[in-house]
Amino acid sequence: MTTSAMPDSVARVLRPQSVLFGLVLFFSILLLAGCNRQPAEKPLNYSKTPSVSSLPVYRFAVHPLHNPAKLAEAYQPLIEYINVRIPEAHFELEASRDYQAYEEKFRSGGPEFLLPNPWQTIEAMKSGYKVIAMAGNAEDFKGIFIARRDSSIKKPTDLKGKTVSYPSHTALAACIMPQFFLHQHGINVNRDITNNYVGSQESSIMNVYLGQSAVGATWPVPWRLFQKDHPKEAAQLYQLWETPHLLNNSVMVRNTVPPAISQKVRTLLLELSQSAEGRAILSNMATAQFHAADNTSYQKIRDYVAVFEKQVRPVEKK
Repeated sequence: MTTSAMPDSVARVLRPQSVLFGLVLFFSILLLAGCNRQPAEKPLNYSKTPSVSSLPVYRFAVHPLHNPAKLAEAYQPLIEYINVRIPEAHFELEASRDYQAYEEKFRSGGPEFLLPNPWQTIEAMKSGYKVIAMAGNAEDFKGIFIARRDSSIKKPTDLKGKTVSYPSHTALAACIMPQFFLHQHGINVNRDITNNYVGSQESSIMNVYLGQSAVGATWPVPWRLFQKDHPKEAAQLYQLWETPHLLNNSVMVRNTVPPAISQKVRTLLLELSQSAEGRAILSNMATAQFHAADNTSYQKIRDYVAVFEKQVRPVEKK
């Protein structure tokens, strides 16, 4: 008997069952076909070096010489240079939003490598870091005062009652040394002037350009970069005074880093100036070269800070 010859009541029952059966059969066939399909082959990796994820990672934290974007532009080529020549490890550049954030990092023993200012250098020694090099020539590490070309400031005592900008109260070349200079030239920096700590070297300079500070303290490296990056604004500014120089920034390594890695990094840094590629990297960082140095090299910074704190103010706010 065909379906058409069946009573309507029976046909109405069988038709849905037939449709359901067909669907079940269709999906069963698809499932069986899927079970027999071979998985796609993964592409082979013929790299001569291990993947980054399998390498030990070492963070290279540079103190806030510039804003994070500018810092990456200046220092990332150095990190890439090191990564190529030390394939058994992976190095990453680490920026910080301000000086205080940077100081919290090394005090907690975070980054494996540091490029701190000289005051931060003697502080980082307390947290298990040691000096392996000095970044730049000592003659370049000095405080400078930037003023507008239309400024009436001619001598330090003209600043009485005025505002002076600095990147941070712990910036050695761009705050501590300029404040000591003013102290030695008849200014009580705690009473005679308003000290404005603005967070970065560029901000200290820009505060002068915008007329928010009578003078701004910085040091030669960021001033040169500001002139390069902002020629229109820099044309309205000039360097007013400068302080005597001290030791330049250091490169430090945490004492938990394998000595073989530390020594390779040190060697690469000291040899940078010997090749065209290395000199291009140094130029990008506005750094002449790296010099050999160790913890004892920075004893004169410890002595300088001791005198500053006795005569002017504590370096750190209590």
